[in-house]
Amino acid sequence: MYSPPTTPTDEHRALAAQQEASAALGVTVEGRRLWGYQGRTLGQKAHHPDHGACWLRLISAPAEQAKGKLWEGTKDAAATFAGVRKPVLYGIHDGPERDGIAYRAELTAFIDSPACAPEPVLAGELELPDTWWKSLRTDLETIAVTPTERVAVRQQWIDRALPQYAGVSAPPHIEWATAHGDCHFANLTTAGPTLLDFEGFGLAPVGYDPALLYAYSLLTPKTAAHIRAEFPILDSPAGHTALLVVAADLLQSASRGDHPELTGPLHALVASVTR
Repeated sequence: MYSPPTTPTDEHRALAAQQEASAALGVTVEGRRLWGYQGRTLGQKAHHPDHGACWLRLISAPAEQAKGKLWEGTKDAAATFAGVRKPVLYGIHDGPERDGIAYRAELTAFIDSPACAPEPVLAGELELPDTWWKSLRTDLETIAVTPTERVAVRQQWIDRALPQYAGVSAPPHIEWATAHGDCHFANLTTAGPTLLDFEGFGLAPVGYDPALLYAYSLLTPKTAAHIRAEFPILDSPAGHTALLVVAADLLQSASRGDHPELTGPLHALVASVTR
C-alpha cells in the first residue's frame, strides 16, 4: 500500500514535480522520501528560510480528477478547524500537468513527533497517556460540531455497501456529523496528538472517526478495548451504525486486496453489533 509508484516513469515524473514545487515554494527537501497510498502522494522534510523545518507533501491525480473533496481537503481544513491540533499550512503550489497527471504541493509545518503506527492497521499494542486520549477526544468533538458542506460518506454508498459487504440492511435513519474521515494511528502522532491528512474530511455517520480508529485496531485487542472505553458512543445505536459503515468500507477495501487480515475480525465486529 505505502510504496513508490508502480513504474519508474511515474516515479521520475513525481520527483520532477516535487523539484519544481520545491523551487516555487522556496524550500529545499532533505531526508527520507515517504510515499503514500500506491504512490499517489510523496512527503519529505523540507527547510524554508522563514518557516524553518517544514513538510512538503505532493499529491497527484489524473488531470480530470484534480478537483473536489480530496484535492481541496488540506486547504479547506486549514480554513475550517482553527482550534484543532494539526500542521499549519504555509502554502500550496499547483504545478503543470505531466503526461495527463496533475500535481499539487502542500507546504506545512514539520511535526517533530512520529506517527503512532507506520500503516493504518495497528500491528502492535500502544500505551498512550490519559492526556493523549483527552486531547484526541476534544479534537474529534470539535471537528464533529463544525459545520461543513463537504461529504465524507454518502448515503447512497451506505445503502449499497452495507448489504453487499457487511450483509446487513442500511439503517433507515442515520445521524450525521463532521468527521476527519481517515482517523487511524498512522495519522496520529505520539505527542499531542497531532491529527494528520485532513484531505477526506466531511459529513459521516455520528461516531465515524472513533469507529474507524477502532476497526483499524482490531488486531490489537488491548488497544481496541481502550478505544471502546474512551469513546462510549461506540456502544450506542449511533455508534453501532458507524461501526457497520466502517466495517463495510474496510471489507470493500479488503475485497480489492487491501488489509485482507482484517476480513475475519470485521465480520466478527458486524456480528457483534447486529445480534
